[in-house]
Amino acid sequence: MITRTASARYEGLGKTGKGWVSTQSGVLSEERYGFGTRFENEPGTNPEELIAAAHASCFTMALSFALAGAGIEEGRLETVARVKLDKEGDGFRITRSDLQLTASVPGIEEARLRELAEGAKANCPVSKLLDAEMSLKVTIG
Repeated sequence: MITRTASARYEGLGKTGKGWVSTQSGVLSEERYGFGTRFENEPGTNPEELIAAAHASCFTMALSFALAGAGIEEGRLETVARVKLDKEGDGFRITRSDLQLTASVPGIEEARLRELAEGAKANCPVSKLLDAEMSLKVTIG
C-alpha cells in the first residue's frame, strides 16, 4: 500500500483568511490558497485546480499503461481536466470533471484507442474517488 500526504494551514477565517498547502514531495511548498484564489483570480492555487491536475495526470498515466499493455510502444497523450464547482444548498459541490484527451498514437485503430481511454477514465484511482459526473472527449492528433 502506498500513502501520500499533503498538508494545509489556514490563518484567519472565512473570506479574509489565508491558506497554504504543501505536499510530501515538495512540489507544492507553502503554496497560497484562499477565497481569492478559489472564487476570484488572485495568484495561488485552489482545491479544484489540484483535483483537475490529479485527475488529468491519473487518467493519462492509466491510459499510457493500457496502451503499453496492448503492445503499443510509442505515442503522445495530452489531457486537460476541467473540474466544476457548483453551489449546492448552503455549500458547494464538485459536480463534474470533464477530460479532454489529445492523442497521437501510431499503430492503433481509433475505436481501440477510444475503448482504452474509456476504460482508463472509469478505472483510474482518481476517477474512482470522485463522486461527480465525468465526460471524455478524444481528439486524434
